[in-house]
Formats: sequence, C-alpha cells, structure tokens
Amino acid sequence: MKHIEKAESKHLDKIISEIREGKYVIPDFQREFEWNPWDVNSLITSIFMDYYIGTLLLWKASSSNVKILSCEPIKGFSKKVNPEHIVLDGQQRLTAMFFAFFNPDIPYPKRKKRCFFFMNIEELVNENYEEAFYYKWETKAYKKLIETPEIQYARNIFPLEVIGKGIWGIMDWLKGYENHWKDKKTRFEEGENKESVLEDEHQVFSKEIQEAKNNIKNGEALGNILRELLNDYNLSYIELDRDISVSKVCDIFTHINSKGVPLNIFDLLNAILRPHDIYLKDMWRTVAGNLDYTDPAKMKIYVFQVMSILEQTYCSSKYLYYLVPEESKVIKHPDGRKESKILIPNKTTFIEKWNASVNAIERSIKKLRNPREFGAITPAFVPYPSIIPAFTAINKYVETKGYKNILDINAKIKKWYWASIFTENYSSSVESTSAKDFTDLKKWFEDDTLEPESYLRFCNEFENQNLSKFVQKGGAIYNAIFNILILNEARDWYTSDLPEYETLDDHHIVPHSWGKKNNISDINSILNRTPLSPSTNRHIISDRMPYEYLAEMLENNGETKFYNILESHLISKKACDILMRKPFTEEDFSDFLSEREKTIKNFVKVNIINDVIDLPPDLKQLNDEIELIELNIRDIISTKIKDSDYKDNIPSDIQDKVQRRIQNTIKKNPLLSHEDFKTTRSKMDYFDLQEYCTIITSKNCWSLFEQQFKNKQQLMNKFSQLGELRNAIRHSRSVSEVAILEGKASIVWFKEILK
Repeated sequence: MKHIEKAESKHLDKIISEIREGKYVIPDFQREFEWNPWDVNSLITSIFMDYYIGTLLLWKASSSNVKILSCEPIKGFSKKVNPEHIVLDGQQRLTAMFFAFFNPDIPYPKRKKRCFFFMNIEELVNENYEEAFYYKWETKAYKKLIETPEIQYARNIFPLEVIGKGIWGIMDWLKGYENHWKDKKTRFEEGENKESVLEDEHQVFSKEIQEAKNNIKNGEALGNILRELLNDYNLSYIELDRDISVSKVCDIFTHINSKGVPLNIFDLLNAILRPHDIYLKDMWRTVAGNLDYTDPAKMKIYVFQVMSILEQTYCSSKYLYYLVPEESKVIKHPDGRKESKILIPNKTTFIEKWNASVNAIERSIKKLRNPREFGAITPAFVPYPSIIPAFTAINKYVETKGYKNILDINAKIKKWYWASIFTENYSSSVESTSAKDFTDLKKWFEDDTLEPESYLRFCNEFENQNLSKFVQKGGAIYNAIFNILILNEARDWYTSDLPEYETLDDHHIVPHSWGKKNNISDINSILNRTPLSPSTNRHIISDRMPYEYLAEMLENNGETKFYNILESHLISKKACDILMRKPFTEEDFSDFLSEREKTIKNFVKVNIINDVIDLPPDLKQLNDEIELIELNIRDIISTKIKDSDYKDNIPSDIQDKVQRRIQNTIKKNPLLSHEDFKTTRSKMDYFDLQEYCTIITSKNCWSLFEQQFKNKQQLMNKFSQLGELRNAIRHSRSVSEVAILEGKASIVWFKEILK
C-alpha cells in the first residue's frame, strides 16, 4: 500500500533506548494512560515469557504533524523530547514499559503514590514467571529498598527500573549482586574453617555457603536472561510516512483495523474532526457523567451510532465517517441512479445532532433503569449494553414522528426489546442487527402484521427455552430475568416494603453451600436467585435452608402476606410448598426450578407477549361470547357491591392482587393514575374469572346474588367449566371434547341467567 511500510521489528533494547531519549510522543486524540499496575505487571511477564504483545502503529514525526495532533510526551516523561515517532496505537504498552523500566518520580496515574515494579530473581531463574514479577506502592520501606542496592542484593530482588539504565547499568547492578554474595560466601567459608566452631554452627555455615553459591549462580543466569531478552526479544511495528495527511492516516486506520489491530473509532473521528474545529474529547468530557451507565469507551461510540442510525439507518464504523461535516456520501437509488449527499453540512449541525443524540441516550438510560419500565436498575444488570444505540434511536424516531397511537407504539418497542434479549439477538453483528431492527420497527409501527423476525422467533421459541441453564451472573438472559423480578415489584422479605433498588443484589434462595455440598450443578441458576438487600439476606436467609427461614416468615407475617411477598418474586404457592419440604433433596430442588420457571414464563407471556393469537372462526365466536359474559358479570357485581362496600366485601388477598395489577397498569401507562380506578366497576376489569366466582359465592356476598344465580354449587361448576374453555382458547391449550361441550353448555346457562 502506498505511503505505508510493511511491518518491521525492533529489539527491546532499542525500544527502551528510544523511550529514554524521548523519541515517542502521544497525539492528543489518544485516551489517557488507563492501565492498572497489574496490567503493567502482566505485560512485563509476557515480555519475559517471549509472548507476542501486539504491533505498534507509528507515524514518522515531523514538526507539522506533531503540532497538528498536539502531541505530548509519554506520561511521566520530564526531559526534553526529541520526537521521531507519533504513537497511533501502542501508547498503553509503551507507557507501561516507561513506568516499569524508568520508575518516574511521579504518583502512578489516578493514584496518590508511586508504584515500584520488582522481579524475584530465584522465581525468574526457575521460570515461575507468574510469581517472579510484582509491584508495591511507595512506602518508606520500599523507597529505601529502591534506593539501596545492598538490600536488593540481600533479598534477591531486582528492581525493573535498572533495565531502563541500559546494558551498562544492568551490568553494574549484576556486578554488585555477584560481589555481595561472593563476599558473603568468603566470610561464611572463613567462619566454617575456624577450629572453635561448633557442629551446629558448621551446619549453619554450610547452609549459608550453599545459599551464596546458588545466588551467585542465579546472578549469572539473570545476566544471560537479560542480555538475551534485550537483544533477541523483538517488538513489531508499522510506520506511516510523515508526509501523508491526517485524513489519509484515518483511512489507513480503517484498513489496519480490518486486519485485526485494535483501534478506537472515537479516537479516529476525533482526529478527522479537528480540522473542522470540533474537539470530541472536550465534548465528551462535558457529558460523560450523564452517560455513566456502561463502559465509557463504548458509550462514546454509542453517541455516534445513534446519530448515524437516525441519519442513515446504518451505524458500522465506515458509515460513521459520513457524519463528518461536508463529507459526501454516494447513495444508489433502486433505479440505478446515483446521488451525492452531504448528511452534516457544517460544525453547527454536527454539534446540534451530537447534543440531540446525547440527550436521547440520557432519556433511554432513565427508561432502562426505571423499575416500572425495564428494570435494569444498575449497569451491572443491563442485559445488553450493545442494544442502547438501537433502543435510543427508535425512541428518538418515535418522538419526532408524533404518533397518536403512542401506547401501541411503546408496547411494540417493549416487545421488540425483550424479544431481542431472550433471543440473544445482540450478542454479535450488533451494527447490522441495529440497522435491521430500526427498519423493521418503523414498518411495524405502520402495519401491525409486519412483526419483526426477532419478535416472532421469541414468541415461537420462548416456551421451550431452558431458563435454568443461565447461571452466569451478568449474562443477558440472567440479567433479563432479574429485571423482570424488579418489574414485578419484588418486595423485601424482611419488611415487605419496596426496596431501595440501587442497593439490591441477587441472592440464592436455596443456599449455595447446600448446592456445593450436594454437587448441584445449577445451584447458581437465575431461577434460584432473587433480588434482596444485603441486610435482608442476613436477617432472613443467612445460609439457612428454605424450610427454616420460610417457616419463620410464614409465622411472623401470616399466610396472606407471606404468599403475597413471595408471589412478588414470582415464587408461586406451589413453589413455596416445594421449598418447605423437609428433608429437602436434589429432586425437590429440580421441582422448585421447574415450578418457578413456569411462573416466570407465564409472567413474560402475560406481560410481554400478551399471547394474542388469531383464532379460527368457531373459536373466535366462543371467545366473543365468553368475553360478553365476563363483561355482564362485572356489571352485575359492581351494581351489587357499592364503592363504599368494596373493601368489606372483597377478600383481602384478592384486593391485594387486583391492586398490584392496577399498579402495574399505571406504571405501563403514564396517562393513567389511581384516580381512574376508584370505582368498583373500574376495578372489576382486573379480576380473573375464578375471582368473580369467589366473590359471588363468598359468605359476605352470596345473599346479594342468590336470587339471580339460585344454586351456589351449580354456579361454581359452571364457572369452572367456563374457565377451562376460556383459558384453553386464549392460551392455545389443547382441550378435550367433553370440556368443549361442557364449556358451551356453561355459556348457554350463563346467557339464560344473565338475561
């Protein structure tokens, strides 16, 4: 390729010499030095183990390109620079070497103290590389160690800063080390040869002499290792010609990036935009605090991707370049005609769209974190950070379009979001997936029949998905289920209050210690986890078995409150009964996971999929007739039970369930409030069929309805038959011919009774 040289290499001694002489400078668009001391330690270990540590990308320095890119010395370099190479990729590695091999007299970045890097000579010689290298923070003792070679010799510690002094500095240190142990060896031998020495002292001297001999031998081995390392370990690099333009350098970046050299597109765009008087680093610093929801390196790219999706649907790296002001993009029309188009005409437009993208992401983060909308309460529980650009872009698009059917639109966005999570659609090919989803959602908004592929796949596959296998904390589906528990208002097991969501963690229901003891492979399954505060975990569970702590909860809270609390965690009454079995076996644990999986799946189907299906004509007619009966029953109950009598006549457990359903509805619909659900009739829409039966046949209410329904037992049977047919139709369940006939008969019976 013109203006780019093939990959070459330099031996380590040459690289260290050039660092010492200030020949490497860092362009302003590079991020700060971000490595921790253990990262530096790992790099040094890799070098000594003769591992490949990547290729440096360098640009031959000239006074003009050093000035254009506002280049600075390597972090901590205090002498006069003599720039020969601008480091485009490799700053972290070179700066790490500088801190390890030169020990600059400044605090380690983002720390208050200096950091010293050492090598244990004996471990190195024995090739225990992982143990050989370590670091220590500056204290009086370690500062004295750094400044006193005699202490280093005695402890067999080699400060890595000696390497920065070059081969002569290394040889001086090794000579001092050798002399130290030769002198000791001589003194020990002289002591051993004295006639007055006791037998025990002879043994001590022999041991000390052997140690000195070993260390002398280790010193020779260390010298050989260091000479071989400095002369034979090579770092590869690619060097660009000094005369090429900044824009050409960015093109080369893209080419090299496709070959596997890791580069950050934000940094590249920063370089391209500088000639337009746009300084991305400064712009990012002013907004970074508001977008602190996932990895900052990713989040700053997400801002560009949102801009790109809204402007041109696509958001892969090559499309981000068209966001540069005055950059022309060629568009090919279906008829073959080509058109040149500028997406961003000037600096002002770029800044406006950047700010709009930032604000849109802020709103998206609030939605995702909201325990009433998506439940990703903290960054640790975000299923897929990579979905943020598509999620943000589609919400921003909806804002600009001003749809009148906004509730339906928002419901479709939620369905798409959860479908994308449970189908793991954003685990790879994120850019192309984002573009496709953005296009598909816009079509779905206009036509209900054009459901996105990911949503259809979700509806078809979710029932058979094995949720128990998700054991990895932080995994997408693991986090999604945790989010669902938050959405269901999982209440505190100790206080029964809604908890402070920011402090929650996921804790085992059946203790991890029991699972470990019994070799239970899925003890960490998300189905065995639930959101609890640390204090509640200590008060309630405290590594005890469920049959112990649940029995206490039941006794302390009463049956109704006990089951309500656990239902808020999607733990059904049946699941509770399983957990309270004693003794509790591996088979019981499996039964519990299976039952909780059913409950969670049912929540997802009811609240996300909504299980709306196209019914054949005969079933649709039956469904319509059942729905009319339900409406009539609601009207009858609300006329008999006045608003003022609601609390006294409706069982408290049903009241609690209905209230939670209403609260969930309000949370999903910002246009509704509790004022809309004051009357008995408005509440009736949130009862299920069997609950209507319970109310009518209850001891308190039967006298109100006896004249119309006559026989309580007959009424209960008809409700049961009607309910079985209703659920079979609406949930696409198989049902026997007898059940169908009984259900139809119950429809006829209710029609007569309700005339």
